[in-house]
Amino acid sequence: MKAAIYDTFQGAIRVEDVDVPEPKPHGVVIRVRATGICRSDWHGWMGHDPDIRLPHVPGHELAGEIVDIGNEVSDFKPGNRVTVPFVCGCGTCRECRSGNQQVCDHQSQPGFTHWGSFAEYVTINYADTNLVQLPDEISFKTAAILGCRFITSYRAVVDQGQLQEGQYIAIHGCGGVGLSAIMIAHAIGAQIIAIDINKTALALAQELGATMTIDASQQTDVVATVKDLTDGGAHLSIDALGSAQTCYNSISNLRKRGRHIQVGLMTVDHEHTPLPIAQVIAEELEIIGSHGMQAHRYPEMLELILSGRLQPEQLIKQTISLEEGALALTQMDTFTTSGVLVIDTF
Repeated sequence: MKAAIYDTFQGAIRVEDVDVPEPKPHGVVIRVRATGICRSDWHGWMGHDPDIRLPHVPGHELAGEIVDIGNEVSDFKPGNRVTVPFVCGCGTCRECRSGNQQVCDHQSQPGFTHWGSFAEYVTINYADTNLVQLPDEISFKTAAILGCRFITSYRAVVDQGQLQEGQYIAIHGCGGVGLSAIMIAHAIGAQIIAIDINKTALALAQELGATMTIDASQQTDVVATVKDLTDGGAHLSIDALGSAQTCYNSISNLRKRGRHIQVGLMTVDHEHTPLPIAQVIAEELEIIGSHGMQAHRYPEMLELILSGRLQPEQLIKQTISLEEGALALTQMDTFTTSGVLVIDTF
């Protein structure tokens, strides 16, 4: 099969022929029909993820058809159209038994703990726990972009953030995660403030439902601006980028008893970032992490997509080939594009 592979962190990514994988007894092999290109893949290529062992094939947002199954798989069969959350649970640990597979003690992640979906075929472990059956009405391209940024945003806004209709939400960073959060918050009926340094991204944010936008490259005090726009601060604020500045601003622009959700990954330089802890204590603010979403939570989100209230395909900027995707991954930190690139030609 063809796969995009790299031998060194921050090195060249080449497309070459490698062996087709075989499923474990509890796993499946999926023919990849579409896979998203995500900033998390860029972090992996940069060397920021300790689970990656070289040589490596990236890719963790995927949809496709099952072509082979292990003898312990009972709920799926070859030919099924499926997708999968980027965090896969083992199904038996304490967290999985409690329904929180997204923080499984023994989790696997395609594109991180094992070779991913920048390839014609990919393996998924513990298939009965992790696979999601795709309705025929949802395309592979749409399903592919759900597996990381969209489900992460859905859990952040709905489950962790508990956003309500009419409330103010500030979203710092209008990449794939931030734009997904905007769409979800818009479907809820919230008042949305989108913050970014990219005018094109802010324009797209407005198209997708942002009520107000802030160009952080032009605004000297983002926190004060958010508080002015929201009559005292956001009820919910999300750092969808992952930097010391966006994290600090997201916490600081909350109203009393507001919630900050950290979604954006912090690089090594920002891993131990300063926080406004005095404000957190005095105003009873909440700081909450959000890490993917469980497979069993997909049906609610899929129903919203089928009803037309959520249209994640609006995020797709362009579909490209595997060779083009290998190059695009190395350029993800240039902030020159908005929307999502999807590989659908192998």
